[in-house]
Amino acid sequence: MSLAIADIGKAVLETEYAVRGPIVARAQELERSGRPIIYCNIGNPQALGQTPLSWTRRLLALCEYPGLATQAPGAFPADAIEAAKALLNGTKHGLGAYSESKGLKFVRDAVAAFISRRDGIAADPDSIYLTDGASKGVQAALRLLIAAPSDGIMIPIPQYPLYSATITMYEGKQVGYYLDEENDWALSRELLEDALAKAAKAGTKTKAIVVINPGNPTGSVLKAANVKMVIRFAKDHGLAILADEVYQDNIYRDGESFESFAKAMTELGETDVSLFSFHSTSKGFLGECGHRGGYMEVRNVLPDVMAQILKMQSVSLCSNLSGQVAMYSLVAPPPVGGPSRAEYDHERGAILGELKARAKLLADGLNKIPGFRCNEVAGAMYAFPRFELPAGKTDEQWCMALLEKTGVCVVPGSGFNQLPGTAHFRTTILPPRDQLAEVVKLIAAFHAEYK
Repeated sequence: MSLAIADIGKAVLETEYAVRGPIVARAQELERSGRPIIYCNIGNPQALGQTPLSWTRRLLALCEYPGLATQAPGAFPADAIEAAKALLNGTKHGLGAYSESKGLKFVRDAVAAFISRRDGIAADPDSIYLTDGASKGVQAALRLLIAAPSDGIMIPIPQYPLYSATITMYEGKQVGYYLDEENDWALSRELLEDALAKAAKAGTKTKAIVVINPGNPTGSVLKAANVKMVIRFAKDHGLAILADEVYQDNIYRDGESFESFAKAMTELGETDVSLFSFHSTSKGFLGECGHRGGYMEVRNVLPDVMAQILKMQSVSLCSNLSGQVAMYSLVAPPPVGGPSRAEYDHERGAILGELKARAKLLADGLNKIPGFRCNEVAGAMYAFPRFELPAGKTDEQWCMALLEKTGVCVVPGSGFNQLPGTAHFRTTILPPRDQLAEVVKLIAAFHAEYK
């Protein structure tokens, strides 16, 4: 007898992931029928025209096919050839063999050096795990923390659906805390305490707090004081911190800067709060989503618990090797003065400069639509505008109708959770500027006629 839906686990059936939900499925149907679709639903830069960095692709090419350097003399700069040789030496057996479960020591050393350069603090390569994108690191941390159905994880509202979906899959409890939309989506100690108290009253044992900085879907950037407030809150309540920092290079607003939780904890001298920090090759300026490179750095975790993390990583043997090479290309750019450096700086600057321009274009354009209000996109790759709906309509109905009418694919705010009584949607800033301007025009015209 064929497997029936009644045979499927309840946790799987209840898991939802709005970023690739029913609206996206419908978009794909329309596209197959010949309709042009503008996908603004997911942070997938190269699918929307972003060019890969030459440094990254050269390292990948040379590591996958080491003979290229001799077969095409002069085609690859000397610093790329040298870096690829060092990577291959670090693998011992090339990219077709497993690495150790934590990932290549050579790459983890580079990640530790990157963290030290970024924050001016020490980093331990043995506390770094290379993962298939940041998502696998997040899932590993949540799997470690959720030990019983009453265990809860604090997640921001609005949040990235990876967190709600994974917590549901692992049969834990979501403890939502609201971000302050009126105050640029900042975190409030009062709102954190309120969420924690409500969870405790409901019998939930809260184990950790998730913070996404820069924000997805909000496009916000946390101030250093806000980061330290979260650390103090976590200490006071015995919580671990999961710091999703995959957009740390995507800062657009003048005067803003990225503040890592690792740096803030070091400055506070905090050694009791366990910290899991995540980074990825999919976002930032690299946009290498398909190569699934990421890392998880762990701090203030006891050795016996670290052994359990390694055991979980070992079950999957290791993360994919091309993703590990892509991560190396992110954390170890071409040496200053080398033949690849000027090109690298130009490509990186062009991508981030273009994203900054698109962030302003989108927010300014949405704010001109009657009934819309969009906070400035200070960072990350998304806007999360608030808009007015006709009575009896839902944001999901609005998004589906927008898709059918215009071909613009966005995700309803209900898929990320939102303040009751409000309606939002998430859209990326990734389409080229002319296409993004067209998206704003299409949304404005559609909304004016929507009944």
